[in-house]
Amino acid sequence: MNYPNLNEELELKKKGYRFIAGIDEVGRGALAGPVVACALILPPGIEHSLLLEAKDSKLLSPHKREVLYAQAQTEATMGMGMIPPRTIDEEGIVNATKEAMCLAAASLSLPPDFLLIDALTLSLPLPQKGIVHGDFLCLSIALSSICAKVVRDRYMVWLDRLYPQYGFGQNKGYGTPKHFQSIERWGPSPVHRLSFSPLKGKL
Repeated sequence: MNYPNLNEELELKKKGYRFIAGIDEVGRGALAGPVVACALILPPGIEHSLLLEAKDSKLLSPHKREVLYAQAQTEATMGMGMIPPRTIDEEGIVNATKEAMCLAAASLSLPPDFLLIDALTLSLPLPQKGIVHGDFLCLSIALSSICAKVVRDRYMVWLDRLYPQYGFGQNKGYGTPKHFQSIERWGPSPVHRLSFSPLKGKL
């Protein structure tokens, strides 16, 4: 399988853009926990970096994601945004996802001058491009997906210590059969998304 490439970033560099941030989110389809977004600006000299080994986060082992996340912390410029379940319930998952992405972009230490976003566009006064399947195609988006997943997975492991009956450390908040069984037995926790159809009416 081909890795994501630098075609988008290189074309934008030719046009004079310097700080190009790839943005993606994780946790959009989960039943519990936050949605987390990452904005990531690739470092100079990326052609010699381990970060070139990035691909869609779902295709990598947890260990490989952790290795790439640590490398990105060292080499790249990274910002994170996290939106909690109650806000997701109040605003809807699409709006919450966009809000997390905007927070991630705003938290970058280098102000981006162009945004490459997985599938979406944002209400920000910056030039941007939404790329369908961007996490498969575009290196900065793929890396942002990996980093967001590492941060969210760690957070779900922490939530597992608070609510051990739901198995968040294993299911990361997604709707596995055992997770549904736990909800049936215990009811939803304070970190479940009550607006999602499997949980409606289970107060």
